[in-house]
Amino acid sequence: MAEQSVCAAQVNSCPASQSGSSSGGALGAIGSAGGNSSVPVLFCFSVFARPSSVPHGSGYEVLIQKFLSLYGDQIDMHRKFVVQLFAEEWGQYIDLPKGFVVGDRCKVRLVPLQIQLSTLGNLTPASTVFFCCDMQERFRPAIKYFGDIISVGQRLLQGARILGIPVIVTEQYPKGLGGTVQELDLTGVKLVLPKTKFSMVLPEVEAALAEIPGVRSVVLFGVETHVCIQQTALDLIGRGMEVHIVADASSSRSMMDRMFALERLARNGIIITTSEAVLLQLVADKDHPKFKEIQNLIKASAPESGLLSKV
Repeated sequence: MAEQSVCAAQVNSCPASQSGSSSGGALGAIGSAGGNSSVPVLFCFSVFARPSSVPHGSGYEVLIQKFLSLYGDQIDMHRKFVVQLFAEEWGQYIDLPKGFVVGDRCKVRLVPLQIQLSTLGNLTPASTVFFCCDMQERFRPAIKYFGDIISVGQRLLQGARILGIPVIVTEQYPKGLGGTVQELDLTGVKLVLPKTKFSMVLPEVEAALAEIPGVRSVVLFGVETHVCIQQTALDLIGRGMEVHIVADASSSRSMMDRMFALERLARNGIIITTSEAVLLQLVADKDHPKFKEIQNLIKASAPESGLLSKV
């Protein structure tokens, strides 16, 4: 299949490259534009079917734009799609032939492929940002294994500085709950933002993300796993970001809440990982110029922070 990328909407499609023998009046019109009259077309997506029309001679790009105008609020822009045409002689849909133009009444549908671009799992420094969520002093006595996750969080912040990865930090109602713990060195972070909302996805954070060219992945850690971490992760994937939650740098007051949140998030396509896995994936090669510095960070294994014992 030849992949085509469609205009500003960023919907990707994979129409077949077959030349297409006849498949009804519309398919027979390949290569014959002619006239400015409108042609009725039934646009199908998921369980929906909406009649509309396009100018005679319209091709793939016009069909995609019509799909977006009809179903834009339901189309996940971060998936790949195939456009198919209903072929009367076969009694079923076929992949839209290369060079297709609309010449007669027809029925087309938009079919999402199973692979989602947001779950590939690759991390590169150029496309990654770190989110450090609410690692504050007042949480110290309440959060399970707080000392361990602070230690791991500091490794991640050091790794981000070494690799030049932007870091966004939030503090939940710092007036009442205090600032970020002193053990975490926030030197050089892109943004430190107070909040009252549980999710880190605030307008200021979205604006900061928009300033980072090519950002695709968020490495997320902090507290609490089942509240702020979970809501941030769900908001981010809803915006098409790929999310990696660092399990050994995230915790809750209750291990039950922590573990069930991680399991739920994994089922939602969020990547549950560890600090060492993240740092080594970001350098990817022992010949990376920063490998030795990252290696020094992980020479001693990170604390398990209760992930194995679950007590």
